[in-house]
Amino acid sequence: MNKVDVVYPIGRATLGALAAVHARSRVHGKENIPREGGLVVAVNHFSWIDIPLFAVANPRNTYFVAKVEAHRVPGLGAFIRSFGAFAVRRGESDREAVRRMREVVREGHVLGVFVEGTRQRSGVPGEVQPGAAMAALQEDVPVVCGAIEGTQTWTVWNRAPATIVWGEPFRFEGLPKGSKGYRQASERIGIEIRRLWEEARELHKGRT
Repeated sequence: MNKVDVVYPIGRATLGALAAVHARSRVHGKENIPREGGLVVAVNHFSWIDIPLFAVANPRNTYFVAKVEAHRVPGLGAFIRSFGAFAVRRGESDREAVRRMREVVREGHVLGVFVEGTRQRSGVPGEVQPGAAMAALQEDVPVVCGAIEGTQTWTVWNRAPATIVWGEPFRFEGLPKGSKGYRQASERIGIEIRRLWEEARELHKGRT
């Protein structure tokens, strides 16, 4: 058992549960997440509170990819690394981050990727970056997509409710392990997240 296996459940039961209460989150499709084996979890991103909400909505400990700027913040960097998060440089090739992403799933863990690379201020899911697809294709592990709705307007003063929907796992069978395959796999992830987000919006309607 590594340190993450000890720290993560504590964080889920404390910080994650606190976030879930304050966002009044509802989760649909949690049963779709495989309980063992390497897995890539690909999700959209509107607000910082998405991070603990997705963490508590997932029954498995998850190694999240976080922008390198977050890791450089005094205190915050050490805190998120204690939960297994590791850095990626946005907008450029980061071989070390890709190596670590592949290593996580190869060892049978769950890799969590906010696939747009940054929060979407427009309030709708954005373009998918290739990191999640690369890890899944190279290591031949399944992907589970998730979508969140409601956190676009969430603040500590306006505790808007949040709705999360998980999809069913799928693999990229037949796609080449190269730029063409990564592009096609990323497009599929984007389509699935958009579909799940539309479902989350329907489930979210009427909540206050």
